[in-house]
Amino acid sequence: MAIISTADELFDSDVYVDLGPTLRVPLHLKCEGFNFAGSVKLRAASSMVSAAVRLGLVDENSTMVESSSGNLGVALSVVAAARSLPFVCVTDPKCNPATVKLMRALGSKVVVADQPDADGSYLAARKRIVRDLCARDPGYVWLNQYENPANWLAHYENTAPLIAKQFPALDVLFIGTGTGGTLTGCVRWFGDNAPRTRIVAVDTVGSVNFGMPAGPRHLPGLGAAERMPLVEGTRVEEVVRVEERDAVLMCRRLARHGFLMGGSTGTVVSGAADWLRRHDPGAVLTSVAISADLGDRYIETVYDDAWVRRTYGDLDKEQEESNA
Repeated sequence: MAIISTADELFDSDVYVDLGPTLRVPLHLKCEGFNFAGSVKLRAASSMVSAAVRLGLVDENSTMVESSSGNLGVALSVVAAARSLPFVCVTDPKCNPATVKLMRALGSKVVVADQPDADGSYLAARKRIVRDLCARDPGYVWLNQYENPANWLAHYENTAPLIAKQFPALDVLFIGTGTGGTLTGCVRWFGDNAPRTRIVAVDTVGSVNFGMPAGPRHLPGLGAAERMPLVEGTRVEEVVRVEERDAVLMCRRLARHGFLMGGSTGTVVSGAADWLRRHDPGAVLTSVAISADLGDRYIETVYDDAWVRRTYGDLDKEQEESNA
């Protein structure tokens, strides 16, 4: 029995879904959405805030501020509320409407960068607002998830060893790539402690994280409009890229079996399933994919028929084929 006194103390539910019966591939899905932030980002949020407090960068007179497309903003909102610290999240129109409402419900202030920068990047626009806020008020502290080592250390110290404990003979680990915190922490831990495990990064088409050209993206979470410093310094054996429409189809396929997952999870599972079909036709490998969040925040996007048609066209026929 787990007993906690603050909402930021609960991280891991240790739940894995065996997707073999559903997708006919040997894949276990580590579900990171069963905490009060609803995502894997609670680990990074708690780690970054704890480090900032320990280093004297954040105290009771500080206002934490961060740029986020969604899940980290919610996670920092939970940590801030649990520790009675003010928090401002700078997001953009791609953030799920439910996520914005959730951050505000938790007591955070939300600023929306409603116009991209000259190059069409909302990320750059968000960062500019964060820098402006910090320049105007010295009490504002930017945690900077994009370069903060506490981001990846959370996964080096917790996520990776927990997976290895449950799967000591793990062959392949599939990790979605956004800021690169989860990927970097896991790559470094397995490199130091279990180098036989192969790490496959999963990214979305249109992301520039691994040197590919930028393109339109509509789902928050995975991918980046500019190269992430944490990813730049991480050596990955292989990268799988997934079209967003395939991620949406996977989300909806899983939902037909009762697994309501977020867009990032749909991307990772789609990429992992494709990789396993190509590289493991005999289904002999032990593999795990990390699910960043659940799907309740995507009801107005990924699971809304009108939004999907406006964004990707009619996927009904493809969905029927994928469910077959």
